[in-house]
Amino acid sequence: MPTLSKRQKAQASKHDKNRTYTLTESATLAKECATAKFDETIELAFLLGVDPRHADQMVRGSVSLPHGTGRTSRVIVFCKQEKQIEAAKAAGADAVGAEDLLEKVQGGWTDFDACVASPDMMALVGRLGKILGPRGLMPSPKAGSVTPNVGEAVKEIKAGKIEFRVDKNANIHVPVGKASFSKDQIEENAAAVLAAIIKARPSACKGTYLKACSMSSTMGPGLRMDPNALVAQYR
Repeated sequence: MPTLSKRQKAQASKHDKNRTYTLTESATLAKECATAKFDETIELAFLLGVDPRHADQMVRGSVSLPHGTGRTSRVIVFCKQEKQIEAAKAAGADAVGAEDLLEKVQGGWTDFDACVASPDMMALVGRLGKILGPRGLMPSPKAGSVTPNVGEAVKEIKAGKIEFRVDKNANIHVPVGKASFSKDQIEENAAAVLAAIIKARPSACKGTYLKACSMSSTMGPGLRMDPNALVAQYR
C-alpha cells in the first residue's frame, strides 16, 4: 500500500470521499486543498451519458467565465480582410494571418491556446485538422470561433471565454479558475460552466445525461457532487 505524504494526509483529513458535496462546499474545499507551491488550477470534471461516436450526441460549446480563467489566453486569428486584421490586432490577438500563418502552424508551431477564423478562411484552416483537432483548437461555428467578427471573438476569449468538448470516453474537463481566486469567484465560474454543459444536452441523448461531476485542484483530491441535484439547480 503506497505511503501518503504529509500534504496528502492533510488533504484527506479535510474531505470525506464517501459523501457528495454541494457546489459551495466543493469550491471551499478545493481552495483549501490547493496547498502546492504554485497557483493550482481548479477544474470541473464531468462524465456524461452520451456516445460521442454518434455526431448527434456530440457535446461541444463555449462559456464565458464571469471571473476569467486566471491566465491570459494566447489567441491566433486566420483572416485576410484588412478590417478584420486590424480588428483582431486591436483586440490583442497574438498572431494574425492567412497562408503565412497556415504554413507556420503546419511547420509545428502550436504555442497558442485558442484559434479564431473568419468563415472565408475555413477552407484553408481545414487543412490543419490533424494538428488542431487533437488539441481541441479547431475553430467551430458552434463555439463561436468561426465568425466574421474576429475582433469580438478575440476579446471574449481574452476576457475568459473557454470552449468545452466531450472526449471519446464521454468525459469533459473544464478549468474554472485558480486557487488564488476567492471561494465565490470559483463558485460563480463553476456555476456558469454547469449551466452551459447541462443546457448543451443533445436531443438524441436518452436516459441519464449527467452521470458524475467532481471538482478538484491540480494536486488536490476529487470532490464529488450530486449530479441529480446539479441538473435540478442549473437546467
